[in-house]
Amino acid sequence: MKDEITFARLSEIEPAEIAAHMSDPRVAEHMPLLTSEWDAKAVAAFVAQKERCWARDGLGHWAILSNGRYVGWGGFQKEGDAWDFGLVLRPDAFGLGRRVTKKAIDFAIADERIPFVTFLLPPSRKNLGALERLGARHVGETEYDGAKFLKFRLETE
Repeated sequence: MKDEITFARLSEIEPAEIAAHMSDPRVAEHMPLLTSEWDAKAVAAFVAQKERCWARDGLGHWAILSNGRYVGWGGFQKEGDAWDFGLVLRPDAFGLGRRVTKKAIDFAIADERIPFVTFLLPPSRKNLGALERLGARHVGETEYDGAKFLKFRLETE
């Protein structure tokens, strides 16, 4: 049976699940901005920040569920005039990345607010074939919160 991928709000997820997910060293491996410990206070601040994005922009990061089970978070966050897509899966769900991304990109294509999507990946990510298959093109490098990222863009119109 194929996993059913659904999206929910991060505020609907038990904070301990998010803390455990974000505390896994395999998750931090490609997240240069993940530098502090994830405890209940950090999760509360993270979820509150993501909820502010929803209030401001009407869209933000989702909790990602597979057959109703939390497997990570991701989605779109407005950065200036761009909608940046991020995806952070639990290690036991890394294999779902392609399906989750396709579902999210299909959402973006159907949403007139999103004429294009950007992706910021740390230079440590070497396997970029999935972005190429999506049709995203490399547009350069950028710095975000003091860390360097490779920037890609996917037209959705």
